[in-house]
Amino acid sequence: MTPFTAEFIGTFLLILLGCGVVANVVLEGTKGNGGGWMVITTGWAFAVFVGVVVASPYSGAHINPAVTVGLAAAGEFPWEDVPPYLLAQLLGAMLGAFLVWVMHKDHFAQTADSSLKLAVFSTEPAIMNKPINLLCEAVGTFVLVFTVLYFTDASLSEPETVIGLGSLGALPVALLVWGIGLSLGGTTGYAINPARDLGPRIIHSLVPIRNRRTDHWGYSWVPILGPLLGGLLAAAAYLVLA
Repeated sequence: MTPFTAEFIGTFLLILLGCGVVANVVLEGTKGNGGGWMVITTGWAFAVFVGVVVASPYSGAHINPAVTVGLAAAGEFPWEDVPPYLLAQLLGAMLGAFLVWVMHKDHFAQTADSSLKLAVFSTEPAIMNKPINLLCEAVGTFVLVFTVLYFTDASLSEPETVIGLGSLGALPVALLVWGIGLSLGGTTGYAINPARDLGPRIIHSLVPIRNRRTDHWGYSWVPILGPLLGGLLAAAAYLVLA
């Protein structure tokens, strides 16, 4: 598996399970309808765990353009590898969202509220205030990238031996995203990942959905720019403190 393929598959799994849990909670007629915010944040955390488990051995499991750009700005990732990673993440997110739509077509048809249909694919703030919404996305992503930059492997000395956790090494990332969602996610829906929002948002505009929301693109720059700014600020803070 190449790094490009790993980022594609990892992001695909992230969005399949992440947007899938939103569909299960908000769409009419599903077994999980009405499950609430705790179910959504937990589902997204597990989605991150799965994506990282699969992609980590081959690409480092960024599965998020803000992480890729932040790591590159901090000198922890080569800039020349950034474009293919971003492309793989966007394409993987689009495929994941498309499959969620296919699996839930009957439930989209039963759901009258166009805002709930859009919520399956992309984020929207609880209160529309774009400067504050931008700040919320930047702060959430700052916490994500800044913490990721401090993740280290435990080791034994004499001789130095890295103590790996195998697939369980993805657990700290999942817990981190869960914590961000529970504490900071209620204002904007915590995209904290440009590909997570943009890829599914594109799919929402392409697939046939009755009573589709068409006025959402005016907000779409916030969950793209906010996370990128947060990732860059996290890199800057890391370089200052290192």
